[in-house]
Parts: sequence; C-alpha cells; structure tokens
Amino acid sequence: MLRNRSNSSSRINRGNRRVGDAHYSNAPISRSVTSFIWLIALAILAGIVIGLVLPKINHDVGNITGEYVASGEAAEKLSKLKVDKSHASGYNRSVFGYRTTDDNKNGCDVREDVLARDLTHVRFKYAGSCKVASGLLHDPYTGLDINFVRGRKTSALVQIDHVVALENAWQSGAWKWNRAKRLKFGNDMLNLLAVQGAANQEKGSASAAYWLPSNKSFRCDYVARQIAVKYKYDLSVTSAEKQSMASTLHGCSAQELPTK
Repeated sequence: MLRNRSNSSSRINRGNRRVGDAHYSNAPISRSVTSFIWLIALAILAGIVIGLVLPKINHDVGNITGEYVASGEAAEKLSKLKVDKSHASGYNRSVFGYRTTDDNKNGCDVREDVLARDLTHVRFKYAGSCKVASGLLHDPYTGLDINFVRGRKTSALVQIDHVVALENAWQSGAWKWNRAKRLKFGNDMLNLLAVQGAANQEKGSASAAYWLPSNKSFRCDYVARQIAVKYKYDLSVTSAEKQSMASTLHGCSAQELPTK
C-alpha cells in the first residue's frame, strides 16, 4: 500500500512538472509574438514615413502616389499646357506696352480700370472721372486691408501685378509674338490684379515654381488665374512650375478658372 501511495505521489509530481514545464515553455512563444508585433508596427511606421517624405523628394513618386493629382477645370487646363524650358534672353518690358492702351474707351488706361474693379469704397477724382482717388483694397496676396490714396508718396502702396509676369510670359513664348499680341497681353485685365506694393516687389518675375502668395487661402485662385492666362495665350510652363501648380491645386476642390 505504501508503495502504491509512493507511485501515486510520483505520478502527481511528474504531472506537476509537466504542468510547470508547459508553463515555462510559453515564455519564448510570448516573447516571439511580442517581437513580431513590434516588427509589424515598425514596418507600418516606416511605410507611413516613406509615403509622406519620398513624394516630396522625388516628383515622379509624387505623381504615382497622387501627391500632385488634382481635379477640376484648372487642373484639366493645366494638363494641356506645353511643358518646355524657359527662353531667358532678349526680354524688354516696354514691348508689352503696359498702360499705353484704352481698350474699353473710357479715357483711362488699364491701371485705373483695375483699381476701380478691385477696390471697394471707391472714390473718383470728380464726377464722371475714371481716375480713382481713393479706395480700400483687401489685398489677395497678404490678406491685409490697405487704404489707397492717390498721391506721389502713397500710390505705390497699391500696385498692379501681372499675375503671369511679363518676363515669365516672354520666357514662355511671348518672344515669338507680334506687337499686337504683346500689347493685348500687357493690358489684359484677366492677367492683372491690384495688390500690396511690397508683395508685388517681392514676387518680381517669379513663376509659381518660386513664389506663391503668403495668403494661403488665395493660392488656389492665384494658380488658377495663371493657368487661365497661360492657356488663353498658349504659353508654356516649366516642369517645376507645373509641379508647383499641380501640388497647389491638389488642395483645392474642383478649382475653376477665372474669366475676367
């Protein structure tokens, strides 16, 4: 009987060891599962980083991943613009004849017409005059409100910008135009905006590849206007310019083109 109890006890102990052995054998499995989970997490994180950073570094990857894909009228017209390098030599601002025409036959040049269109609370020099004496500009480039008062020391606070700069137009195809087409372009109100003088000077002749308004809420409209002008006059864009425009339009909802 004692022997039986001993054997029974031995079997119980062996059973306990088996239970204990089973318990300890789970530890390596648990560590393996934890390591596997960490590897998956790191892989996901690496994928996110690559997806965000790589399109910024490589524009081809940006196109593939949809970084620069946009929809709407502006994007459609952008896709039809010719991509070409810029032709940088021979530019002369005077060939565009800015402010030398009176296209709407009101007795004033295009600067006065743009001021009257873009300013609010407009006052003219006298009744029946087309010359703007004062007004308020909500500057699209900076978002600031600017009081315009005509005068030698104050008029320059508000300037008229060629949205597609004249030099950029020259480099993009205007070097091939005749005089009449250059005059039309230089005084086309579609390509003109009243803006803060300092912002206009900062922009200079830069294309969208190098300059966009600091007022981010206006960037879609700004790029759309450049596209409208370049499409109307069959001007080209550089690859960097097109990528910048497309990237901007990517944040716009079905951006349309301006017509005036």
